[in-house]
Amino acid sequence: MLKPIADRVILKVKEDKEETVGGIVLASSAQDKPQVGEVVAVGQGARTREGQRLPLTVKVGDNVYYDKYAGTTLKYENEDYLVLKENDILAIID
Repeated sequence: MLKPIADRVILKVKEDKEETVGGIVLASSAQDKPQVGEVVAVGQGARTREGQRLPLTVKVGDNVYYDKYAGTTLKYENEDYLVLKENDILAIID
């Protein structure tokens, strides 16, 4: 599995359905980019100037909203993931 460094977080993006309520199938270009994901890995946290680790707020298994254009998409073992910094996460979904 991928292991993020510092204050980076790896998300498994939750894909939206491609159908509307009326049953119309939307082309992928007509859909908004998803902004919800599940945290699958977290880094150890950023370091302060004194060398202390700042713990991350999110943990593995959290479902989160993240900034629409944040992070880098990558493919690992035929799965798509999004790597971003913790400050690009907007909220944890309860």
